[in-house]
Amino acid sequence: MTSAGFSGWLQAMRVYTHPRVLGMLSLGFSAGLPLLLIMGTLSFWLREAGIDRTTIGHLSWIGLAYSFKWLWSPLVDRMPLPLLTRWLGRRRAWLLLSQITIAMALTGMAFTDPVMNLTHLVFFALAVAFASATQDIALDAYRIEAVAVELQGAMAATYQAGYRVAMILASAGVLWIAAAADVTTDAYDHAPWRFAYLIMAASMVVGITTTLIIREPNVPYSRLISDNEKIAQQAIAAWHLHPRIGGILVWLYGALIAPFRDFIMRHGRQALLILGLIAIYRISDVVMGVMSNPFYVDMGYSKEEVATISKVYGVIMTIVGAAIGGVLTVKIGIMRTLFLGAVLSAATNLLFVWLAGRGHDVSGLIFTISADNLSAGIASCAFIAYLSGLTNSAYSATQYALFSSVMLLLPKFIAGFSGQFVDAYGYENFFIATAIMGLPVLILVWLAGQAKFAYSSR
Repeated sequence: MTSAGFSGWLQAMRVYTHPRVLGMLSLGFSAGLPLLLIMGTLSFWLREAGIDRTTIGHLSWIGLAYSFKWLWSPLVDRMPLPLLTRWLGRRRAWLLLSQITIAMALTGMAFTDPVMNLTHLVFFALAVAFASATQDIALDAYRIEAVAVELQGAMAATYQAGYRVAMILASAGVLWIAAAADVTTDAYDHAPWRFAYLIMAASMVVGITTTLIIREPNVPYSRLISDNEKIAQQAIAAWHLHPRIGGILVWLYGALIAPFRDFIMRHGRQALLILGLIAIYRISDVVMGVMSNPFYVDMGYSKEEVATISKVYGVIMTIVGAAIGGVLTVKIGIMRTLFLGAVLSAATNLLFVWLAGRGHDVSGLIFTISADNLSAGIASCAFIAYLSGLTNSAYSATQYALFSSVMLLLPKFIAGFSGQFVDAYGYENFFIATAIMGLPVLILVWLAGQAKFAYSSR
C-alpha cells in the first residue's frame, strides 16, 4: 500500500475520535443489554428447564414487539412526559422511563420460574421487550440528530461496539453467573438463573446514569413540521369542529401521518423497493439466531463453552466486524458495504451445516462463530448507516422506528416456526434454508443501489 493510501485509511479511522461517536459506546450498551435476555439467553434457560423446542420457537415472537414499535414511535417523537421532558428533554425523558421499566421487568423475570409459571415469565419478558423497543426509538432518534450523515457509519460502529459488549454480559455473563451459582450439576435449578437475571436488572444503572449525564440534541423545531401542521389546520378548519378536537386532529396528523407521507413523497416509487430491502436484509441471521442456542445445547456444549466461545469471543468478532464496516462505509460507500455484508451473512450460515455434522467440536465452533459474527458486524454497521441516511431529521424517531420495525417483522414471524422446522427436518436442512433466504437480499441491494445512483444523478 502506498503512503497516500495508508494515510487515507488512517484519516478514515480518525472518525472514531469524534466526541459524539465515542459517546455512543455507553448508549449502545444500554440498548444491547435487554435483547438477549428475552431471546437467546432466555431460550437457553428455557431449554435447560425442559421447555420443548416448538414452544421456545413460538416464544421468540416476543421479539415482535420490536417490529411493531412504529405504532407508538409517534408518541415518543412528539408527546412530552410530565416533569421528565421539562427536566431532561424529549429524547432523554423517554430513555429514562424505558430504562427504569426494563430494570423492573427484568427483576420480575428473575423471580419467575418457567417450570412453575411460564405465563408470568412471558408477561415480564413482553414488558422488557416493549420498554426496550421504546428505548430504541428514543436512542435511534438521538443518534441520528447528534451528528451529520457522514458520521453515521462511525456512530453505528461505536453503537454496535457498546451494544455487543452488553450482549457479552447478557449472554456469556448470565451463563457464567448461572454456572458458578449452580450447585446441582444433574438437575435444573431456578436459583442460579434468578441470581443472574437480578444482576442484569442492576446493570441497567449504566444506561440510567448515562441518560442523566448526556446532553439533549439541539434540534430546532423543523419548518417542515410547521408547514405540515399549517396544511392540516387549514384542511381541518373546513370541518368546523370544536377547537380542542381540531387541535387533537392536527397533532395526530403531524405525529402519525406526516412522517410516513414525507418518506413516500421523498422516495416516490422507490419507497416500496427500499421497504422490501429493509424487510428481508437481516432475515438469514434473525431466523437462524433463534435456534442457535438450542443447537449448542443439543450438540452437547456446556454453558461455559457457549459463554466463552459464542458469547464473548463471538461478540468481540462482531465488534471487529462493525469497526471494519464503519471504515468501509467511509472508503467504499454504504451500498457496497451493504452488499458485502449480505453476501457474508448468507454464506457463513452454511458453516453451521458443517458444524452440525461434527457434533461437539470446540475448534469447529470457534471457527464458525468467528466467521459468522465478523460478517454480522459488517452487515449490521452498514445497515444502520443505510437506515439512518433514509430518515428526515424532522421525523427521525418515527421514521427510523418504521424502518427498524419493518426490518424485524417478517424475520421474527418466520423465526417463530424455526423449532418446528428443526424437529421435522433437522439442523442441517434448517441452516441451509436460512442461507438460501439471503439470496433475494442480494438482488434488492443491487436494485436499491442502482435506484440511489439514478436519484443522485438527477
